[in-house]
Amino acid sequence: MSGPGGMDINKMMKQVQQMQADMARVQEELANETVEASAGGGVVTVTATGSGEIKAIKIAPEAIDPDDPELLADMILGAVNEALRSANDLAQSRLGGMAGGLGLPGL
Repeated sequence: MSGPGGMDINKMMKQVQQMQADMARVQEELANETVEASAGGGVVTVTATGSGEIKAIKIAPEAIDPDDPELLADMILGAVNEALRSANDLAQSRLGGMAGGLGLPGL
């Protein structure tokens, strides 16, 4: 069955289904991969999955200064944001080329 311009609709649908299956597989793999980021010379470390879920935050005892809680909050925030950026970069590198596989605009 051919559509406009001689495109094979059945072939295109199979390509879409394959791409969806590949994307689901990659997303599952990303959920099992982790990235790590630290701040304050390593006194705060954040671990996130490739799908952007924060899995762990480690804080060294020397990072906890009761007189300066804002510094600890800033280090945690910085490490979380860096971990999420790294997770996003990992996801983009894995998923980036998949949408171009069909050669269709807008996908």
